[in-house]
Amino acid sequence: MRRFAIVFAAALLTGGAALADEDPLDLPSQPSELAPMRPITAIARAGDSVVAVGSRGHVLRSSNGGGSWTQSPLPLSSDLTAVQFVNAKTGYAVGHDGVVLRSDDGGASWRKLLDGRAANQLLLAHMRSVAEAGGETGQRLLAEAQRDADAGPDKPFLDLFFTSAEKGFVVGAYNLIFRTVDGGKSWQPWFDRTNNPKFFNLYAIRPCGDSLCIAGEAGLLLKLDGKAQRFQALASPYEGSFFGLVAAKAGLIAFGMRGHAYLSSDEGRSWQPLDTGLGASITAGDALPDGRVALVDQAGNLALSRDGGESFTRTATQPPAPLSAVAFNGSALVLGSSRGLGTLDISKIKP
Repeated sequence: MRRFAIVFAAALLTGGAALADEDPLDLPSQPSELAPMRPITAIARAGDSVVAVGSRGHVLRSSNGGGSWTQSPLPLSSDLTAVQFVNAKTGYAVGHDGVVLRSDDGGASWRKLLDGRAANQLLLAHMRSVAEAGGETGQRLLAEAQRDADAGPDKPFLDLFFTSAEKGFVVGAYNLIFRTVDGGKSWQPWFDRTNNPKFFNLYAIRPCGDSLCIAGEAGLLLKLDGKAQRFQALASPYEGSFFGLVAAKAGLIAFGMRGHAYLSSDEGRSWQPLDTGLGASITAGDALPDGRVALVDQAGNLALSRDGGESFTRTATQPPAPLSAVAFNGSALVLGSSRGLGTLDISKIKP
């Protein structure tokens, strides 16, 4: 029996993307004055601006640190799960229904690069060619790809990381992973290039040294072997799910269920537990080159580090809400939750 639960963040996206008889891939997002108060799942800096994404295809931009927000139009209304800007203008976002979007104007407008319909066909064609080359593994992966295609375009992408405006990965449910080297004009499935035999969900992808690491369900940790062009399994310090990764000054931080967080200062070879003071599931994090790190949890708590992620101070946000997104913006944090967007001045929080 396949797992039904896809991603922790999906629990925050209440109400569905559209009416039951309308496909969110075909329904443009609806403008709403209440969009800043709807569930938010990810926030990213875009130059001097901040861009947030969330339920029903909502994309919001702020040029004044979160003081006010402007909604951007979208050609679809699928729930969005992650966003990244590689510079002030070029950014990508991913979400449910296999959606990948690109903006070249700082988030003001977006175009669809990929959806679950096309992703299913790309994956199926790729795995057919792998299976035809022979081998039991190829046949097993083809059968899984066929099940995905038969179920329809319902698999979400849950995270992304681009090393440049042209090159990046998107990852998601049931080992879903695609790569582009041309800014999203074309996509290559990497379904057969992960050591993930149980097809665990891939929740996060971030840099670890000169490579990339993936964190996922049931303690899954993977690292890209550049020579083999494959994500190899790492020894994991935890059997519960990791919901995210933060590339901090002290190393790579993996975080997830029940407040568990671990730091690797040697690019994933070993991990040490972190005392963040957070007891609920940690849902999001952000880091700056100056050593500041922020982690937030489902109970509305915040853990701050000023030494690159080696030690943390816990504080509560007011009023508390299940937090799902965080981004630094000067001396403040921009926070996303099931209740929408807010800001928190951290300059007065004592170390």
